[in-house]
Amino acid sequence: MTRLRPGDWWAARLFLGVLSLISTDATRAQDYPDHPITLIVPFPPGGSTEALARILAERMRVTLGQPIVVEDVGGAGGTIGTGRVARAASDGYTLEIGNISTHVLNGAVYALKYDVVEDFSPVSLLADTPLVIVARGTMVAKNLSDLVAGLKTSTKASVGVVGAGDLNRIVGIYFQRRVGADFVYVPYRGGGPILQDLIAGQIDLSFGPLAAVLAQLRAGSIKAYAVMADSRSPAAPDIPTIDEGGVSGLYASFWHGLWAPKATPGPIVAKINEAVVEALSDESVQKRLADLAQTLPARTQQTPEALRGLQKAEIAKWWPIIRAAGVKAE
Repeated sequence: MTRLRPGDWWAARLFLGVLSLISTDATRAQDYPDHPITLIVPFPPGGSTEALARILAERMRVTLGQPIVVEDVGGAGGTIGTGRVARAASDGYTLEIGNISTHVLNGAVYALKYDVVEDFSPVSLLADTPLVIVARGTMVAKNLSDLVAGLKTSTKASVGVVGAGDLNRIVGIYFQRRVGADFVYVPYRGGGPILQDLIAGQIDLSFGPLAAVLAQLRAGSIKAYAVMADSRSPAAPDIPTIDEGGVSGLYASFWHGLWAPKATPGPIVAKINEAVVEALSDESVQKRLADLAQTLPARTQQTPEALRGLQKAEIAKWWPIIRAAGVKAE
């Protein structure tokens, strides 16, 4: 009988420990889910994030076989709800539908008690909608070139924003530096009040997600000058791209992703991802999201790795802009 040396004994214990962890994860994944799942929306009720969450939750429950309870946990630019998910158990029963604000911009704007990358397990990219440069209906500029020329020569234009670190403000800074304009940022509590004042002519501009302003554009209440993307949106094909307007390459979109707490076992993440993929392939879901001006990612982009890659690329793009402008939450 061969006697184990001390080093071999510790190696054997380590090996058995790893096997035990793998076995435990596999067992947990096999039983998952066995009770309802909570899907956190880190914003107040009524926004595009909640609408997307409810559409997907309704279809994902078919695949997972358990109810998905959508819970709105708003406040502090999405940091309260996101922080709750960061502290949740890594068992797949607490998920978050986040976006570029919660999982990119907030990391540079707020002094967070969690890390927007390291404290979450990415599940899947869900959908995105391009930002649109919109203006009050009485704006006289006929196109983006005219608008830019007017902004350079006139007094400061007023731009509606939601908080210090909101995407519309960061994109506004990005745009004004690119074209040489000068803006006054007017803070609001939400996108709804911005649209109300834009329609009333109380402010000049906003940089809003197409999904949030589409109804007002169709009604003719406000004007659109460009989608901030490299191709026109099927939901609003008459709006030129930012490239067509003469400000090439200035792209921004309001994308959403699904996250779980860090260290959620891979097999459980895979099960949730499978439910997302099936939901996004459902024709009724596709139609409902198209009606909301949401563009679905290609199948190859519906992976945890693709979401993590997008998140890191967006951090590399937006954090230097935020830091150069000295943007901080008040």
